[in-house]
Amino acid sequence: MSVSAAPQPAATAEGARPYLEVRDLVKEFPVTKGAVMRRRIGSVHAVSGVSFSVMPGETFGLVGESGCGKTTTGRMIVALERPTSGAILIDGEDIAAMSMRRVRPRRRHMQMMFQDPYASLDPRMRVSTILREPLAIQRIGTREEQFNRVRELLNDVGLARAAMDRYPHEFSGGQRQRIGLARALALQPKLIVADEPVSALDVSIRSQILNLMNRLQEKYSLTYVIISHDLSVVKYMADRIGVMYLGKMVEIGSGEDIYRRPAHPYTHGLVGAIPIPDPDVERSKDAAAPRGEIPSAINPPSGCRFRTRCPRAQALCAEVEPPLRPFGPGHEAACHYPLRPPSEPAAA
Repeated sequence: MSVSAAPQPAATAEGARPYLEVRDLVKEFPVTKGAVMRRRIGSVHAVSGVSFSVMPGETFGLVGESGCGKTTTGRMIVALERPTSGAILIDGEDIAAMSMRRVRPRRRHMQMMFQDPYASLDPRMRVSTILREPLAIQRIGTREEQFNRVRELLNDVGLARAAMDRYPHEFSGGQRQRIGLARALALQPKLIVADEPVSALDVSIRSQILNLMNRLQEKYSLTYVIISHDLSVVKYMADRIGVMYLGKMVEIGSGEDIYRRPAHPYTHGLVGAIPIPDPDVERSKDAAAPRGEIPSAINPPSGCRFRTRCPRAQALCAEVEPPLRPFGPGHEAACHYPLRPPSEPAAA
């Protein structure tokens, strides 16, 4: 059985349905007490009713502060975590409702790039073994075909064949992230979830990895979910962006919507916090960054979860949770007192 890296066909307009659909996704981690007789005393509300969709060949960005639930969402998409409730449809199949035995053969279509390029690679394995492992687990190809595939992968990510016989500690951070990307590509997936793919790298190396990801996306018609706290990275990579705060999706839109026409005060604050390499412009910026500490995910605020840090909050915000409302084609935000008026229903 051949394991050559033939490019996948590009998505067409026919039957254009999302490749990935996340519906009302909820994940709660139990909080227990007691050394012997452990009992549950609460829950960490990591993800609370998140919904979004990603079209084939699209790049969707998930942004937000640390602890907002974006990494947990990504881990649930690739079935590394099981959701408490909700649905995760990949190519029309709900993997959240499947047993792990049924999910296993479908893992080849969804892979993950991890944040730490060193911790995600086994230091006792040579690169050839690391890249062969997914093929061996899925029983794809003969031994010779698997090694041929490893050579193709190294060529795709810009590493020499001599890298096959080396260990992860012999590479730089950027080279290790290339190995992580090669491993994600080993099974010719259709979806890659990249969790902070360049946050552990030097600034000079980041653009190389991001440009490499863009080239490989075009070559293999990949669908990306990019998770990052760095809005400049998401702005460069993503077609559409979802902004999360304390387990909730507060705004979804195109890069133009999020960066030039934000409707939610939290989104406006995140965009305003992006540093600009011009001292005069930086000093003249509106000080809109969210102030104060993020509330506890064990006992989140009632109503709008951002209200405790929002300069526009009023009594209604504590009483009623705001739903996502349309602010233009493909642009939604969840705010009672947005920065600009919502669209009319007919226009939406």
